[in-house]
Amino acid sequence: MRKGQLITGVVLTLMGLVLISLPLFFSFKNGAFMGLIYGIPLFIIGLFILFNKNEDKIERRKDIK
Repeated sequence: MRKGQLITGVVLTLMGLVLISLPLFFSFKNGAFMGLIYGIPLFIIGLFILFNKNEDKIERRKDIK
């Protein structure tokens, strides 16, 4: 796993978790729903970036040519 992939995946996952957990701790009337709308996709994209193994194979193929 490359460092950039690790940093991006961790940052997006943590941002998603923060946005998902904010409505649980604070009672925002309109902001809680928006936190979930933005937090869930960020969390999923962050996990996808962290656990994507195909990108490493693509990079190895580019280095061979």
